[in-house]
Formats: sequence, structure tokens, C-alpha cells
Amino acid sequence: MITIYGRASSSNVQAVMWGVGELGLEYERLDYGHDFGGTETPEFRAMNPHGLVPVLRDGDLVIWESMAILRYLAARYGDGGAFWPADPAARAPVDMWAEWGKLSFCTDFTGPIFWSRVRTAAKDRDAAALTRALAHFETRLDRLEAQLAGRDHVCGPFTLADIPVGHVLYRWFDIDVPRQPRPVIEAYYRRLTERPAYRDHVMVSYEPLRAEGA
Repeated sequence: MITIYGRASSSNVQAVMWGVGELGLEYERLDYGHDFGGTETPEFRAMNPHGLVPVLRDGDLVIWESMAILRYLAARYGDGGAFWPADPAARAPVDMWAEWGKLSFCTDFTGPIFWSRVRTAAKDRDAAALTRALAHFETRLDRLEAQLAGRDHVCGPFTLADIPVGHVLYRWFDIDVPRQPRPVIEAYYRRLTERPAYRDHVMVSYEPLRAEGA
């Protein structure tokens, strides 16, 4: 059984747990981080010197960083099929979109938009910065929409690339911000919500993260 250290309300933990669920793995998840604390202890810092969640332990192996964890799980416990192809050439497009999802799509939403709207009190918000962030994120959505044209998922079949991209969409469609109509992405999101692992691990309340007065 693998162990995941990290609270259920962490978006990065959610991405890992979604992958765990899709792979059908047995696991134990332990609440660490935010109100639960535990990340500053010597024991946790021995696993992750950065003091961040998620961390995965699989036997004697310890891995931190959500995408490194997901790639490891897919390579070790996947079947080498569409989710994470064994052939490097077939895997490359999945890996590219997974990397874009983590470094661009997720990054441009989580801090500038989610934190600004949910984790910052209304009196402390920078409205102009949020407006700029929303406009910039719409350009990311343009690229995702173009990629999804004619496809059910980011790379056609459901793959690892859908996890760093798709886990952002629950919060994007749930928070109170102006959004342009995106029928292609909205349909993609609906398909994701039909996946049991997505509902169990991504569609999780973020109310514990909401700042007072947000």
C-alpha cells in the first residue's frame, strides 16, 4: 500500500489522488499541511526538504512534487497503454501537455485567480490584478479549447495529461468569477465529472481554505 501525505483540500494532493484513483491503487492518505500542520517536523522535512505536500511513500521510496509522483505511479503501476504509453514517442505528447497543464495552466489559475478570489479577503483584493489574471487565463483556455477540438480528452483518450489540466476545472467553474462561454471545455469538464475518481478526489470542498471576508 502506498501512503500519500497531504490534506484533501490541496489541489496538488487532489491531482495525485485522482491519479491513484484512476489506477485503482490501494492507499492511505494522511492529513498534512495548512490547518493540519506537520510539514515543519524533522520527520516530514526528511522526506521533503521543502516542507510541502504532497509526498508519496512507496516502500522505501519517497517522492515529492505532484507531477513526479504521477509519472512514477503511471510508469510503475500503469499498463503502458494510452494513459502513459510505454513507447517514448507515443508518450511525448502526453508528457508535453501534462507539463503545460502543471506549469502554465494550473499556475496561471491557482495563485492569480483562486488565491485572489478565495484565499484573500475582499478588502485586501487587487481588483485590477485579478482582471488581468482572468484575461491571461482566458488565453490559456483558448489553447486548451483548440487542443480539445474533435477530441474527448486532451490527447484523445484519457491520459495523464488530463490530470494536471482537468483538476483545475472544478474550481474554475465553481468560483465566483466572470467567465467567457466555452462550450468545448464545458463539455470536457462534464465528461471529467462522470469519472468516479474525479468526483471522489477533485470535487472536494475548498471552504476550509476560504479567508475570512472572502
